Amino acid sequence: MVSTFFSYITTLWQIFFSIILKITSKLLGTTRNKPLLPPGPKPWPVFGCIPQMVLNKKPAFEWIHKLMEEMNTEIACIRLGNVHAIPVTSPELACLFLKNQDSIFSSSPICMYANLVSNGCLTSLFLPMGDQWMKMRRILPSHVLSATSFQWLPRKRDEEADHIIRFVYDQCINKRLVINLRKVTRYYCANVINNMIFSKRLLGKRIIENGGPLVELQQDQEKQIDAIFTLLEYFHSFSISDYLPWLSRFYLDGHKAIIKKAFPIATKHIDLEIDQRIHIWKHGNKNVEEDILDVLIMLRDSNGNTMLNAKEIKAQVLEFMLAMLDNPSYAFQWTIKEMLNQPMIMQRAIEEIDNVIGGKKFVQESDLPQLNYVKACIKGSFRLHPFGGF
Repeated sequence: MVSTFFSYITTLWQIFFSIILKITSKLLGTTRNKPLLPPGPKPWPVFGCIPQMVLNKKPAFEWIHKLMEEMNTEIACIRLGNVHAIPVTSPELACLFLKNQDSIFSSSPICMYANLVSNGCLTSLFLPMGDQWMKMRRILPSHVLSATSFQWLPRKRDEEADHIIRFVYDQCINKRLVINLRKVTRYYCANVINNMIFSKRLLGKRIIENGGPLVELQQDQEKQIDAIFTLLEYFHSFSISDYLPWLSRFYLDGHKAIIKKAFPIATKHIDLEIDQRIHIWKHGNKNVEEDILDVLIMLRDSNGNTMLNAKEIKAQVLEFMLAMLDNPSYAFQWTIKEMLNQPMIMQRAIEEIDNVIGGKKFVQESDLPQLNYVKACIKGSFRLHPFGGF
């Protein structure tokens, strides 16, 4: 009886030590085979470096840049929650990321902002790699963003260009008013993209007298543009819940509440227009594709089934609005600002336009390949003030 008991105890100890030995060897092997990571600050358990970032009371990107300057490194590893963030400040290293390691870093992380704005990550920009991502990446370059599609809609862009030229001329010559370039370019870009997608000017009516982008702008339409720029403001913002999901219910930074409030305002007119257009096509009241929305609705696969449902179309159109409202307007503002600070460059650009185009003609899209100095100014502005990638 005693020998049986001791035999039982011995067996239990052997099993226990075997488990301990296996776990220890696995941990040692994991540590030994752990890939080398760039230098970085020592993280806290569970939270990583989030406490240092929050207590610093500066924007996240400023804290990261200052940290890398103090560490004298061009690449670092900063653990945020259970995520390793790898910031890079060297152009050479950035090229390695974007070219040689693109397959590893190309997938977009699913974050709170992307999930809310893209109707559950249905669009091309916010999708992680997968079947939906492949479908959207296949559709957009071939049917919407191709050179053929761009050349298909010049009349709509020319129409808005005529409106803004007439408006600026009226304000400067007749009324001698100072023009708010930020506001004008924002509404101009909004009218261009709305015209290309919906074949209508959602922002104000066409007024023959001056045709400006700010004419008869309704209050709810102005709120729509403000809401879209609110969404853009929080596009690159740092949200704690993206790295510590279990804190999302507490609304610590308030971003989720702001986005939820702005989203229905930004999508109200968009969703209404899309629903009406789908109804028109469904009942056979339209048979000619006139804009981007028609193309998205009428996309068919090899079996004749629709490739995009209404939810996907709405999410993708909002993504177009987010991408095409701020980037062109900000690029224009920065370019004009740099040229105003250097009058000689501005004068040389004007002289090139006068020599190539002529003083009494308007610049057309087809003239741009001949304006080499103007193109160089634009590229220089892009280099100094890079626009957001979409």
